[in-house]
Amino acid sequence: MKKRLLSLMLMLTVIVVSCLPANAASKTSSLSTDSQTVSSTLNSSDSLFKPDFKLNSKAAILVNLDTDTTVFSLNADKKMYPASTTKIMTFIIVMEHVKNVDTETATYSEKEYKMIEGTGSSNAGMKVGEKFSIHQLLYAMMVPSGNDAALLLADYVGGGDINKFVNMMNQKAKALGCTGTHFVNPNGLHNPNHYTTAHDLSLMAKYALTLNYFIEVTNTTVYNLTPLNKPGTKRQLTTTNYMIDRGAKGGEYYNPYVKGIKTGHTDESGRCLVTTAIFGGRTYLCVLMGAPVNSNTCGEMVDTTKLYRWIYTNFNLVQIASANEPMCEIPLKYAWNHDSVTLCPEKDVTAVLPEGVSANSVDVTPNVPSFAEAPVQKGQVIGTATLTYAQQKLATVRLVSSATVNRSELVHSVSTAQEIFAAPWFIAIFTVIVVLLIVYIILAIFYSRHKRNIRRVKKYRRF
Repeated sequence: MKKRLLSLMLMLTVIVVSCLPANAASKTSSLSTDSQTVSSTLNSSDSLFKPDFKLNSKAAILVNLDTDTTVFSLNADKKMYPASTTKIMTFIIVMEHVKNVDTETATYSEKEYKMIEGTGSSNAGMKVGEKFSIHQLLYAMMVPSGNDAALLLADYVGGGDINKFVNMMNQKAKALGCTGTHFVNPNGLHNPNHYTTAHDLSLMAKYALTLNYFIEVTNTTVYNLTPLNKPGTKRQLTTTNYMIDRGAKGGEYYNPYVKGIKTGHTDESGRCLVTTAIFGGRTYLCVLMGAPVNSNTCGEMVDTTKLYRWIYTNFNLVQIASANEPMCEIPLKYAWNHDSVTLCPEKDVTAVLPEGVSANSVDVTPNVPSFAEAPVQKGQVIGTATLTYAQQKLATVRLVSSATVNRSELVHSVSTAQEIFAAPWFIAIFTVIVVLLIVYIILAIFYSRHKRNIRRVKKYRRF
């Protein structure tokens, strides 16, 4: 009888335990491993970050390069024809595949000449048989927007196969995160299958700005091109970018703060322009596409001036978070004399804000776990925080521990025991065991009495 009771109790215990959740005995914090450090974007549809004037261009994007923040965009993902702004990508591919632009050379041939003959497109005036360094050809391509130079560079880097070079352009565009771009030539002559977006073009320009010679070449107003094999022959090349040339168009479009980068226009693309501007320690990248081409006014340059004036006049760069200042704190388990851990931004965060607005006006929304567990290392990522102003997201920054806190094994053991004793699954098992024990005792008592009664009956029967 006793064996049967014990078997029954064990069976019930196993059934109860097996019905408990698998993770019932393991309750730990969920520490963030978000890989994003600082990202930011402003919603240009909101009046706070929307200029009060209309643009001539069909598509535009304005990016603060100090924070990598898009502060304004118009049809930035719309399919557009890039014209000669294509040469930004051509420059990229050349710089990535030519080891020494000063010593490597290429000779202009009949092949390149025939490809642009009769197109009426811009060129550097190169003659068949003239030899140039790759460095010279970069100037010839970017300063006067020479399609002849672009073709020669593509032919050289492509090993005689311009289509191979174009494939390299498309591969690089994808690698840079461009999702609306497809190239069919290295110079931007119109083709229905040759297109990009203002956003994609900004990605290309941002990358190109990191390359050697890019700023130097694209900010040059006049360049003297002399063939290496004809030292007595010199031709002067003049920039097509009136915004960097004080003497062009009577200085109508000149802006002393604008640096580079590239113009472009065809009947189909309209007028396009990519520039940067530096003023007051702030750097911006501006891309305009699709301004009217049948106008006496360079609408894309007018738009560029207006956008730069608007952003520099009405907005400032403000540090909205400091790596040295706590942003929040959360409870900490298993540490001696530490019941919380302070979280700070992983790095300083700067954002574009309207003139007169300080960091005190920025709202902080932490996204952190309910607690952390020791040990915690200084600089360990534990969560993130979203920074907003006027319901506009300014940035998301990772939050890290401000100090190293070691685990106390004694506190850990005691806390673990307390958690186990307070856990619903433990209470359930303990309750079942107590109930089974009571049942066992009651049954044992009845069983014992039953045996005594049997003994008495047997004893009386002997008499």
